[in-house]
Amino acid sequence: MSLAKTRIAVRLIAVAALAALTAGCFQPMYAERTDGTPGLREKLMGVEVPPVDKPNASREARIQVEIRNALAFKLYGNATGMPPTHRLVLRFTTTRNSLMIDPNTALPSSENYGIDAQYNLIDLTTNKSVMTGTTFSRVSYDIPGNLQRFARARAFRDAEDRAANEIAENIQTRLASFFVAGT
Repeated sequence: MSLAKTRIAVRLIAVAALAALTAGCFQPMYAERTDGTPGLREKLMGVEVPPVDKPNASREARIQVEIRNALAFKLYGNATGMPPTHRLVLRFTTTRNSLMIDPNTALPSSENYGIDAQYNLIDLTTNKSVMTGTTFSRVSYDIPGNLQRFARARAFRDAEDRAANEIAENIQTRLASFFVAGT
């Protein structure tokens, strides 16, 4: 056997040995636990998401409901949740910036919508904060011509919904990480 083939064989054996050593270390995040402790799904179902304090009938109140509904669906699925063990306090601000201006009408033809969110996970047994974090979402949308007001309003609302869903996804991922790793 040539020297090159021997090196390749040694490398393959080393990789196989390392893979065999770490094979028992992997456990899927959402797997059911066999030791009787609650799995990630049950821990996420114990997170209470109270409403955000925004003025009723405001645009931000609608976004708050959208974030809360998306987050509840991501945490609970189609279930209703379990008795709460944690409370997730959420605060957010929104921004809207024009990206492109039509040179003929001096009106925006493309805008950027953003949500900046801060969240705090509180353990209900000790009433202490166990995790805090921030996340953001930026989505762009096109504004059709000046005469299409409904299309412009619908594009803006779709951008709000996409940003709210992205915020919920980011928070859910961070909560899953916290409950699996503890940090």
